[in-house]
Amino acid sequence: MSLITADHVCVRFGAEEVLHDISLQIAAGEIVTILGPNGSGKSTLLRALLGILPVAEGRILRQAGLQIGYVPQRLMVDKTMPITVRRFLSLPTRVSDTEAAEVLARVGMSGHGQDQMTALSGGQLQRVLLAHALLGKPQLLMLDEPTQGLDQQGEAAFYQLIQQVRTATGAAVLMISHDLHVVMAASDRVICLNGHICCEGTPRVVSTAPEYRALFGLGTEGALALYRHEHDHDHADGPAHHHHAHHDHEHDHA
Repeated sequence: MSLITADHVCVRFGAEEVLHDISLQIAAGEIVTILGPNGSGKSTLLRALLGILPVAEGRILRQAGLQIGYVPQRLMVDKTMPITVRRFLSLPTRVSDTEAAEVLARVGMSGHGQDQMTALSGGQLQRVLLAHALLGKPQLLMLDEPTQGLDQQGEAAFYQLIQQVRTATGAAVLMISHDLHVVMAASDRVICLNGHICCEGTPRVVSTAPEYRALFGLGTEGALALYRHEHDHDHADGPAHHHHAHHDHEHDHA
């Protein structure tokens, strides 16, 4: 049984059909990345899956009692209203100090409970948002462009953290990515979206699909770059581990 299923879903804003005939399933424990250019309907799809947006056609089925943790694209923190990380974690539902400490440890933010939200770096803020999403012990984490605004190192570190969270908690992950040329290597599936599903498959399969290349161009190396971490290369699993292309982002197409 999948955690969540979209069955021939269409979403319309007025007369405009923003999403057409979307069918997908997310199974327990898998990492799925949705890639698409601006205006492709990525956030709309996420909101429809969350049940925030109505669908014009088709249906969305969720496993009974499904716990979803949502990490929004960005959080506007009011600079004039001080709030600590610890207080933020208790919004809107109060959590114990033990629970707060546990989720902060899980995301590598132990000891930051008394920091002001406004004082956090972009990467730290994303980790706190992830910690907040983990409080409900979700079976499915949904992240909307979580690495936007982070540099390449920050992006790689956050992807690694997501991988660790998936391993530790068993939660499935659905992540929208703004970076068309860099996908978390741990993704089990990549879905290319442009109002409809253009192609889907493993990162390696998608990177060679003509639909992907037509939609996103070839980048600098004509391949989907996949983040590998330096210490991944220590694994003794043979030369096959090293086949992923790396990019110099400065030459990427917008």
